[in-house]
Amino acid sequence: MKYIITFFLISNIIFSQDKKIRDQSEIWEPEVKIVDPYEFDGVPGDAIILFDGSDFSKWKSERNNQEVKWFLNSDKSMTIRPGTGGIQTAEEHGSIQLHIEWKSPTKIIGDGQYRGNSGIFFQRRYELQILDSYQNRTYSNGQAGSIYKQHIPLVNVSLPPGKWQKFDVVFNAPEFNNEGDEIKKGNFTIFHNGVLIHNAIEISSATYDFEKNTPFTLLLQDHGKDEGNYISFRNIWMRKL
Repeated sequence: MKYIITFFLISNIIFSQDKKIRDQSEIWEPEVKIVDPYEFDGVPGDAIILFDGSDFSKWKSERNNQEVKWFLNSDKSMTIRPGTGGIQTAEEHGSIQLHIEWKSPTKIIGDGQYRGNSGIFFQRRYELQILDSYQNRTYSNGQAGSIYKQHIPLVNVSLPPGKWQKFDVVFNAPEFNNEGDEIKKGNFTIFHNGVLIHNAIEISSATYDFEKNTPFTLLLQDHGKDEGNYISFRNIWMRKL
């Protein structure tokens, strides 16, 4: 009997110690915010809808902030009007999650970099390349999904011309001091058509030289007057991180 009582006493002590350890490891605050992942037709409830097909109210031209001159289509998409300049968001952004859908023209015109060329510039500095890379060989760090002339995508999952494609991007923005000098590198994680093509890759530099007063906006590129560059976009939203 004495041994049975001793056993239960020891068991209770061990259980109490384990419970104390578990309690110390449990974090209850802050409580995790509840977000409906499908609140706006499949868009998370805390997302900022940048383009839903109705208007260009969240955008302005990169040329002196003029009115957007791209085509607004009846299928709730927009299409580049080549030669009118790129468009940028009205607001600046930092670290974000971005969803964007795009397609190159059904009619194939040109090859290499002259076929379905555009780009998404994060903070107007770091380009995620858009290109018709379906059976269209070009330099690997310039194909669709590349961080232009920096990082090659892990795989090429491009769809044929005229098919809607999507990028889902996690962009952790670089950090700068008050003098505008970079003090912490940024990075990208990117899914192309649901497939991981970049995994927390470090951004080495801006794609092109820029002035220090360049706004930190999201920019969609107009690659020029080439007929093969009528890229269309739809369903664009972002979440601040």
